[in-house]
Amino acid sequence: MAFKGTIEIDTQRCKGCSVCIENCPNKCIRLSKSVNSKGYRFAELANDGCIGCASCAIVCPDSVITVYRTKI
Repeated sequence: MAFKGTIEIDTQRCKGCSVCIENCPNKCIRLSKSVNSKGYRFAELANDGCIGCASCAIVCPDSVITVYRTKI
């Protein structure tokens, strides 16, 4: 069974530590070129290859990532 996923990141709380980027098996996350109100480059979804595995949310030290997935 295949899944399609997406993530939602609380960009104001993200510190851009890149832990989620390193743990994404499909390399779907990147650091934004913009900064949040605290001056951090925040994580963002880079492409539509997300499978909703939640690896990013599990390793996020600040719990700023919410994962959504649906069956396809």
